[in-house]
Amino acid sequence: MDPISLQLGTRNLHGWLVRLLSRNLEWLDAKVKLFLPNVDLGSEYQAPDPTQRVILHLQKLHTQGPTTWKSFIQGVCMELDVPMDMEVLLMSTWGHEDGFPSLLEIGKESRSDSQLHPGLKRTYQSCGSSPRRKQLRKQQQELAKRYLQLLRTSVQQRYGDRTPGLGQPLAFHQVYVPPILQWSRASAPFHTQEGATTGDPKAEDGADVNIRDLFSTKASKGPRVTVLLGKAGMGKTTLAHRLCQKWADGQLDRFQAVFLFEFRQLNLITGSLTLPQLLFDVHLRPEASPEAIFQHLKENAEGILLIFDGLDEILQPCSDKETADPEDPASALTLFSRLCRGTLLPGCWVMATSRPGKLPACLPTEAATVHMWGFDGPRVEEYVNHFFSDQPSREAALAELRVDRCLWSMCAVPALCQVACLCLHHLLPGRSPGQAAALLPTMTQNYVQMLLALDPQGVLQAEPLLGLGEVALSGLESGKVIFSTGDIPASTLAFGDALGLLTSFCVCTGPGHQDKGYAFSHLSLQEFFAALHLMTRPQVDREALSQHVTLHSRWVQRTKARLGLSDHLPTFLAGLASRACCSFLSLLAQREEEWVAARQEIVLQALKKLATRRLTGPKIVELCHCVGETQEPELASFMAHSLPQQLPFHNFLLTYADMASLTNILGHRDGPIHLDFEGCPLEPRCPETLAGCGQVENLSFKSRKCGDAFAEALSRSLPTMGSLKKLGLAGSKITARGISHLVQALPFCPQLEEVSFQDNQLKDKEVLNIVKVLSCLPRLQKLDLSRNNVSVSTLLSLTKVAVTCPTIKMLQVRETDLIFLLSPPTETAAELQGDPDLKGNANQRKEAQRRSLALRLQKCQLGVHDVEVLIAQLQEGPQLDEVDLSGNQLKDEGCQLMAEATPQLHITKKLDLSDNGLSVAGVLSVLSVVSTCQTLAELHISLLHKTVVFTFAPELEEQEGIQKRATFPDSLTFQMPSEPSLRSPRIRLTHCALQAQRLELLCKALGGSCRLGHLDLSGNALGDEGVALLAQLLPGLGSLQSLNLSENRLSLEGVLSLTQCFSTLPWLLHLEFSSASQHIILRGDKRGRDLLAPGSLPEFRAGARLGFGQRHVPRSFCLKECQLEPLSLSHLCKSLEKCPGPLEVQLSCEVLSDQSLETLLHHLPQLPQLSLLQLSQTQLPPGSPLLLADLFSLCPQVQKVDLRSLRHLTLHLRSSEEQEDGCCWRFTDCGLRQEHVEPLCCLLSKCEDLNQLDLSANLLGDDGLRCLLECLPKVPISGSLNLSHNSMSQESVLCLVEALPSCPRVQEASVNLGSKQSFWIHFSRQEEAGKTLRLSECHFKPEHMPRLAASLNQALQLAELTLTWCFPGLEQLIVLLSLLTWPTGVLTLSISETQKQLCIQLEFPHQENPEAVALRLAHCDLGTHQNLLARRLMETCARLRQLSLSQVNLCDAGSLLLQSLLLSLSELKNFRLTYSCVSSKGLAHLTSGLSHCHLLEELDLSNNQFGDEGTKVLLGALEGKCRLKRLDLSHLPLGGSTLAVLTQGLGHMTLLQSLRLSRSNIDDVGCCHLSKALRAATSLEELSLSHNQIGNTGAQDLAAVLPGLPELRKIDLSANGIGPAGGARLAESLTLCRHLEELMLGCNALEDCTALGLAKGLPQHLRVLHLPSSHLSPEGMLSLGQALDGSPHVEEISLAENSLAGGVPRFHQGLPVLRQLDLVSCEIDNQTAKPLAASFVLCPALEKIMLSWNLLGDEAAAELARVLPQMGRLKRVDLEKNRITAYGAWLLAEGLAQGSGIQVIRLWNNPIPPDMAQHLQNQEPRLDFAFFDNQPQVIPRST
Repeated sequence: MDPISLQLGTRNLHGWLVRLLSRNLEWLDAKVKLFLPNVDLGSEYQAPDPTQRVILHLQKLHTQGPTTWKSFIQGVCMELDVPMDMEVLLMSTWGHEDGFPSLLEIGKESRSDSQLHPGLKRTYQSCGSSPRRKQLRKQQQELAKRYLQLLRTSVQQRYGDRTPGLGQPLAFHQVYVPPILQWSRASAPFHTQEGATTGDPKAEDGADVNIRDLFSTKASKGPRVTVLLGKAGMGKTTLAHRLCQKWADGQLDRFQAVFLFEFRQLNLITGSLTLPQLLFDVHLRPEASPEAIFQHLKENAEGILLIFDGLDEILQPCSDKETADPEDPASALTLFSRLCRGTLLPGCWVMATSRPGKLPACLPTEAATVHMWGFDGPRVEEYVNHFFSDQPSREAALAELRVDRCLWSMCAVPALCQVACLCLHHLLPGRSPGQAAALLPTMTQNYVQMLLALDPQGVLQAEPLLGLGEVALSGLESGKVIFSTGDIPASTLAFGDALGLLTSFCVCTGPGHQDKGYAFSHLSLQEFFAALHLMTRPQVDREALSQHVTLHSRWVQRTKARLGLSDHLPTFLAGLASRACCSFLSLLAQREEEWVAARQEIVLQALKKLATRRLTGPKIVELCHCVGETQEPELASFMAHSLPQQLPFHNFLLTYADMASLTNILGHRDGPIHLDFEGCPLEPRCPETLAGCGQVENLSFKSRKCGDAFAEALSRSLPTMGSLKKLGLAGSKITARGISHLVQALPFCPQLEEVSFQDNQLKDKEVLNIVKVLSCLPRLQKLDLSRNNVSVSTLLSLTKVAVTCPTIKMLQVRETDLIFLLSPPTETAAELQGDPDLKGNANQRKEAQRRSLALRLQKCQLGVHDVEVLIAQLQEGPQLDEVDLSGNQLKDEGCQLMAEATPQLHITKKLDLSDNGLSVAGVLSVLSVVSTCQTLAELHISLLHKTVVFTFAPELEEQEGIQKRATFPDSLTFQMPSEPSLRSPRIRLTHCALQAQRLELLCKALGGSCRLGHLDLSGNALGDEGVALLAQLLPGLGSLQSLNLSENRLSLEGVLSLTQCFSTLPWLLHLEFSSASQHIILRGDKRGRDLLAPGSLPEFRAGARLGFGQRHVPRSFCLKECQLEPLSLSHLCKSLEKCPGPLEVQLSCEVLSDQSLETLLHHLPQLPQLSLLQLSQTQLPPGSPLLLADLFSLCPQVQKVDLRSLRHLTLHLRSSEEQEDGCCWRFTDCGLRQEHVEPLCCLLSKCEDLNQLDLSANLLGDDGLRCLLECLPKVPISGSLNLSHNSMSQESVLCLVEALPSCPRVQEASVNLGSKQSFWIHFSRQEEAGKTLRLSECHFKPEHMPRLAASLNQALQLAELTLTWCFPGLEQLIVLLSLLTWPTGVLTLSISETQKQLCIQLEFPHQENPEAVALRLAHCDLGTHQNLLARRLMETCARLRQLSLSQVNLCDAGSLLLQSLLLSLSELKNFRLTYSCVSSKGLAHLTSGLSHCHLLEELDLSNNQFGDEGTKVLLGALEGKCRLKRLDLSHLPLGGSTLAVLTQGLGHMTLLQSLRLSRSNIDDVGCCHLSKALRAATSLEELSLSHNQIGNTGAQDLAAVLPGLPELRKIDLSANGIGPAGGARLAESLTLCRHLEELMLGCNALEDCTALGLAKGLPQHLRVLHLPSSHLSPEGMLSLGQALDGSPHVEEISLAENSLAGGVPRFHQGLPVLRQLDLVSCEIDNQTAKPLAASFVLCPALEKIMLSWNLLGDEAAAELARVLPQMGRLKRVDLEKNRITAYGAWLLAEGLAQGSGIQVIRLWNNPIPPDMAQHLQNQEPRLDFAFFDNQPQVIPRST
């Protein structure tokens, strides 16, 4: 025999022989001496290891030959106790000559195996030819038969000798009612015997499975594993024992043997086991030959059932590492894993029980899962009937249970049902009905009553009960549920055993080791006693007690190897915290009830804290149990209101009791809640708990475990849930039977708004039954039947329902999607519940007329016949918003049928026939709809993209209604050559492979429609031939708006053939062609209505003559990315000669040669209609500037030439009718050098009306500037010259200054040699005096000073010189000043160095030594070493008359300097100190200095920070100032005594003309004193008291003195808290001020009475009127408008933040000089805007209009756009925060394009998308959409 055969056949047998002989060493030694008498057995044969010793002996015997070996083997079989099967194997293998193997390899390979427990590793396959084979087999069967009978007898004895305990009824141990069992998934590997159940005989969803069904398998091979899942108390262990009992009684005849193992006992075995040891040592050992019996079990494994109870209680982890030999000894869990995987005892049945949670990974994925749900109603009744022996007791117990719903729901758990029955058995005698159940409201109190019932003495024995509690808690904390005798005190053990609280049994702790163990009769009983211990033991402190009040998630963490044992411990603690348990705990703990109440409060507070947390679904359910046990309504209400509105429960098991506890808590909630159950195994009757739950608004179930029984239970609860709006039952196993129950229930739920039955595998009949109830659900908005099995015929039935049902607005079907969207009628709930007779048919008919339906049947495999049926249905139906039949199989015939039927189908939006197999031949037949359907707006067909989409416009009546709701003014209508219809359809035939030969047929099909608007033929194959043919056919298609011929393989010649269309097609305005992208568009001008579509705004250019009035609309021709050769350009220009004007031409190419440019320019005179020529992205030749400079002589129509970077050229040409505004030449970044200057100026000198010349960004340098300045007098420039960025230095600046005397028309020059590099010269048409020179960052050196001063001395007309950052130090500036010697005049010199500003006005009189008369210091720090210049200047200012200090820091030294200066200025008339900081000593110095200035006429001390005392000190300087004419003390505190000082001084200022006291804290009392002081100021012209608090009283005091001020011209009383009384008095007084020019009364609650008073007599010289935020109504505003109308002097009006909703001031005569109008936030809407815009036209001088924060929309924008071209001086319009859309903005841009001088229109925060805003601003930069004002504040001198 070869080694492989030895390994396969004899290795395991040799190992077994070694193990046998190791137990019989003396016999082996004797046999070796017998067979080997002459062999010396040395020390090596006396090895201490028995196994090694046996192997050496066997090797020695084997070497003696086959005869000796055979004799030895026969001796083993005859003399030793060898099982029969082993004897057969030994004799057949080694008992004859041919079975003689080599033991050398066998011995080496089996040494490790020889140490294992006896047990065969391989099934014997052949017994050879032994004559004893039949006899051995018979003996084996006899042994197995005896063992199996012994096993059956043992089980019968185990379950047959139970007697009731003390106080227990006879049936206590005999009652068994099968619980509800349900398969976990439909694909479980078991055949469920549908109908063979103990509950409902017609269960179709596995909701009630018979015990026999647990062992019905689909496959006869492989592991047969069943996992029974159930929560604690559901009866898992009871069922396991019941199976053993049924087998022992012969009811499970399919099994020869049933073995039951409890993991709580297997945990006690610490060593490794083989499977025979597990079966025979742990369970029941055979009387003889265990090997033969095990062999029999292996051969009959399909009849063996092994039950493992309590898989969740396993302690040791399951090892992922498996040994090579599955029969190696291992832990109990590993053996269980091998049995499940079929590596041990293959073919056997394995059943395990466990609580739900994380199961061990050793379970195979194909294991079937069965859920145990406990008892339903019939089972509870059955259990009670079995439990109580006499009929009266049964009826009384059932009556108690039926009355108490809470107790009835608790009985759903079999363990609690047993406890409840035991308590009722004890409580019923002697009590009236209902009293017994009242004592059992919670699970905890059931256990309490059970303890009282079990005690035969009827007296509570505290000590043993507390002893059991201590044992129970220690066991839970250590994970122990089996206790030994030493773990429990003897007295406690006897007490628990006597009352049946403890059970005893034999426990196997190892092979051959038996012990006695004790356990609580149920795990929940152990938890109850542990809770008793925690609540009653003083040793358990507050913290320890609260720590046990915790929630255990069902989602076990990955780090946890097993589930915990304390499932119910927090629940029992909560139950013991109930007030009803207080006396019980007090008696048990032998403490006062106050002590117990304090312990209970700890638990309640812990639960309340948990209720505030954000918990997962499992913890919420557990907390509901706990809170329900407390019987505290306040805590239940607190938790109910703490729950989120959306309550999800995902992927954990929920029982009837769980749902009952949840709904019990929800009953305390006021607001709605949404329950979402997804992936949760649910007990079939769970929905029964929702009955009457009015808080549930949304209810959703998504689980394959929900079947017909679940649906039936749900149907019973739905009608009672009055607040339910959304119902979802998805992904379930409901069939026709379950759907029928739901369909019957839905009509009783009229409040439902959404129902979903998706993914339920429903058939056609069930779907149709569901749809039938739509009419019974008046509020339903959505019905989702997606992912069900629906046929095409049923789909057509559904479309008929959609057509006929008045509430359905959409049916959407796409592959597996099937959704109904409904629109409930508008009746109120009261009407729905009212008398049907009161609901007239008129309203229903009106509703039906307004009804519209959208039908989407995508990818539904519809054919031609189906379309015919569908068309017949739709023709009788309502108006259709949309019909989508894309992705079907209609082909040409079906598409043609739908197209022909569209005029009768009343489709208002879209018909989609895409992806239906339409061919090229079918396209023309589909086009027939263009001429027959009056509502078609667009038809898009693309065969490449499989697109066929019809888009429709509203019906004529509906469109008229839309126009009535949003009508634009008639004057807005664009005057176009041909006005297209509002219904011009857009036809898009893209990528349809159309060729030239099909064009005639195409145009014939389209020619029947005179309404064609847009035609898109892009992506076809027309070529030049087809385009030329199309140009001839186009007149027959009517007035198009656009024609797209892109991607048709056109050349430039083909495009030029289209230019003839400009003459033949009046609608054609624009032709665009791009050679590279093959983009070619012919279009007219878009109407405003087309602009409402996103992204459809047209291009517009400055100067375009589009839109308003009778101006001609320009035509444009655009060629991009083409090769522009001279010949092509000549051909182009000739083809454009006949084109009507005005004409705009835009060209672009890569390079344009000199010859091509000359050709183009020489053809310009032949194009008199040309208004714009543009070359963009084109490289022009270097000589282009000189060619363009000579253009004026060639073509005098040229108005503007703009050449940038030799790549962008724009020529603007004017027509003969246009007024000449001056020419503009711009050559920027063109590489111009010195040599180009002279010829350029020579050519430009021919242009007599040159306004602007821009030579910036060139290479002129200093030499080029010098040459230009020499030629400048010859150039007739009248505007500006820009020489910026030309690499100039100080030499250029000096040349410029030197040239000023020779250039009399130069008005202003500004140079910046810094980073800006700007160089500007501004001219005037005539010589003017007063030139301005601004030099910045020139950095002059000392050697430049003499030349600069000499040049300045020659510039006699220089009036203003500004030097900014021009000197490195002050010395150069002092030198310059000393060198300036003008003969006469005044020079204003502004100097800025190192952020310090100095403004000096120097007067050069005829005297020899000039003296300064004015000095202004700003941003200075007087008294520091940096102010040397200021000191020098002040020393020379003996006749200084004006001194101004702003933003200076007057320290003590600086104030002394100022004081000394003021003392020396005897002629000082004006002194200003503003925005400065002065020290307290400085104020004294300043006051002293001012006191000596007796000739002061103007004093400005505003906006300083002096404080009350400082102000009072400073006002002392007013004494004696009788000549003072202007006094400004704004922002200084003038309250109380300070104001008294002021009024005292005012009494002597009879010459005072201006008094400003804004923001000076003046109240009504101060105003009274001030008014009295003003009586003497009869020369007063200006009075400003804004932002004080004078109120009505102060206003009335002022009104009394105002008529006595005859010279008053300006008064500002804004923001003074003046009301209607004060306002009316002021108005009456102000009408007497005949010289008043400026009136500001804003931000006061003046109301209409003031406006009416002012309107009666406005001052005739009024220029400014400010009344913002004055609470004026339209009545007051209209009266003011009438009074202002025709005023000749009014320049500025502000009426912001008043209400103009009902009217606006309307002018008939107008305001001729009005410059600014402020109507911000006046509630102006579109209706008001029309008369307002008409008034604007009557104000020709308007420069600024502010209309921000109003309600202006596109209609208002249209009105403004209409009047903009008529307002020549208007510069700015503010329209921020209105309701103007992109269309309105486009209209405004059109208005700007009419030549308006507006600089900016502000449109921030209008409903315009950012991309559209950017698009609009790119085309018209004057539209500003930014938050900040991006426009420059200084208006440029010229543009």
